[in-house]
Amino acid sequence: MKRRREKLFIIILGLLMISNLYCFPQVRVGVEQTGKYLSLLEGKNIGIVANLASVVEGINTVDTLIGSGVKIVKIFSPEHGFRGYTEAGTSIENFTDPETGLDVISLYGKKKKPSTTDLKGIDIVVFDIQDVGVRFYTYISTLTYVMEACAENKIPLILFDRPNPNGFYIDGTILEKEFTSFVGMHPVPMVYGMTIGEYARMVNGERWLKNGIKCKLTVIPLEGYDHQTHYRLPTWPSPNLVSMNAVYLYPTLCLFEGTMMSVGRGTVYPFEVFGYPDWLSCTFTFVPRTIPGMCIHPPFEGIECRGLDLRLITKDHPEYMGSIQLSWLIAAFTDLGDHPGFFTPYFDQLAGTAKLREQIIRGLSEEDIKQTWVEDLNKFKVIRSKYLLYPDKL
Repeated sequence: MKRRREKLFIIILGLLMISNLYCFPQVRVGVEQTGKYLSLLEGKNIGIVANLASVVEGINTVDTLIGSGVKIVKIFSPEHGFRGYTEAGTSIENFTDPETGLDVISLYGKKKKPSTTDLKGIDIVVFDIQDVGVRFYTYISTLTYVMEACAENKIPLILFDRPNPNGFYIDGTILEKEFTSFVGMHPVPMVYGMTIGEYARMVNGERWLKNGIKCKLTVIPLEGYDHQTHYRLPTWPSPNLVSMNAVYLYPTLCLFEGTMMSVGRGTVYPFEVFGYPDWLSCTFTFVPRTIPGMCIHPPFEGIECRGLDLRLITKDHPEYMGSIQLSWLIAAFTDLGDHPGFFTPYFDQLAGTAKLREQIIRGLSEEDIKQTWVEDLNKFKVIRSKYLLYPDKL
């Protein structure tokens, strides 16, 4: 009888779990909600900023809009390209999209901002890019330049919002003005806890565009989303973020790109490992290789690196999903900091300040370093709160 009750309990528990799974609200991205924007695009010449991850159920937003009768006249592409991906930092030329015959203007080549000539004849610009919620991920910098160009040319911008897979926490240093670059344009923390639509509203509202101008911005919001949603990306947003584990680790491991170390570029698990050839205290090894479409001639190509394997870390320890892990950076510096050039000049650009590097060199603990962030993060949260579109507990 006891066993029967136990089996019955397990069956009921399973049914409840299945019920909860199917009753959980499904997130609907902006482009799916045609009733909220098609009338705004009707009869207009449309320019669109999109890439390989601008999809719903595998169909690109460009193709979706054309299929709905929208007159797209030009495509703009950010870092990594449009239909296919190129490795980080690779300059991309303009080209003609073979599937639509439309001109594709690169915003990661000779220029990063649309020109007045590029925008000539365009009535509305649509923006649909999947962000990951990290300041040095360059899609939000492209967004800023697009907003600026639209404001200068008096062209409205309609942004199709998408969830932020790191939108459930806020962490990191605030960018200081003297460290402004394409990997950090505004005074926000490394992880800012906003969707790209909310972020655009903040850039506009705080008048962070050049000369304080404002863009005529419309955000097509998400449905079924709040800032506690752990959203799993249906398509990888760039060639070296190819797992949710990597997406969660990216805010931490990208800081290693400002050091002499490898973050696994040239492996099939970039941003899930890190190492260095002479880190002899570590037993895990990997050898970076050229992988077309992901990384060409990565650091330490063909050389065995020794380091840490984090491929299961967020699965086994979910707490690593919700904060920047300075302990790994501190440990690497403790072991390897006597090597000349452990930190490169790029580190301060990524951090948005020189203070973090200086604190690590002085030997401060992770806890002590993070304590110095608290006041600035609290000030940012006040600014952020004005522009949120979705329920939030941060």
